[in-house]
Amino acid sequence: MTDAPDAFPPDSPLVAEVLPSPNHGPRLGVSRPDMLLLHYTGMQSTPEALAWLRAPERQVSAHYLVLEDGRILQLVPEERRAWHAGAAFWAGATDINSHSIGIEIANPGHDFGYPPFPAIQIEAVTTLAKDILSRQPIPPDRVLAHSDVAPARKNDPGEKFPWDVLYRFGVGHLVEEAPPSDGRFFMRGEHGQPIEALQAMLALYGYGVPVSGTYCETTEAAVRAFQRHFRRSRVDGVADVSTLATLYALCASRPEPAGGTAAEQA
Repeated sequence: MTDAPDAFPPDSPLVAEVLPSPNHGPRLGVSRPDMLLLHYTGMQSTPEALAWLRAPERQVSAHYLVLEDGRILQLVPEERRAWHAGAAFWAGATDINSHSIGIEIANPGHDFGYPPFPAIQIEAVTTLAKDILSRQPIPPDRVLAHSDVAPARKNDPGEKFPWDVLYRFGVGHLVEEAPPSDGRFFMRGEHGQPIEALQAMLALYGYGVPVSGTYCETTEAAVRAFQRHFRRSRVDGVADVSTLATLYALCASRPEPAGGTAAEQA
């Protein structure tokens, strides 16, 4: 299953316990992770989720699991490729597992009541993320939700996850939401240049959408994923004025790559 030993020292001093999962392998085509991906466990109980992440037959894992009380468990070394993203896409990359470090956050998710994330748990996630970012070359705009990279399949960690708290402590990329209001909006089945412009902005940021001018199912899923992360006040897959304004502000404020702009590097 793996060519690495089960026992390993924790990568972070924040780790309360190392509970190795056998479900990992070498990173493919990537020497170091350049993405941080946040999930919720989406199972009725945390012990059940932990067992799932460590069961060889499940072939699922993550690097870290943050419990409701804020304790942090490490399951896979950061240098290894954990199996948490599944079929996914971001900014041209399809092997998101090789590119990313995965943090599972204990929460039963939408299928089991979706309770709020405890403040102590969010504090632990924030502190862990900051620690990871201090050691790995992960830019702010590549701190993402599972739903961002797999919009048609996943909705975690969901609209209740407080991305604004992480952002205040220097984790991730965020802009202030434009408040929802009445006015023009776009939805499934519509066609035209404004739809093409919406798709181009989503694709520019990293979402896997066709720039076709048709508001298709894939576009709707990407808009819904965008809303879960960046415009959490209403998640409906409809591109209203608030969604468009927030997306435009997000693209316009995107941090420059390390070393400056492409023109400056040329």
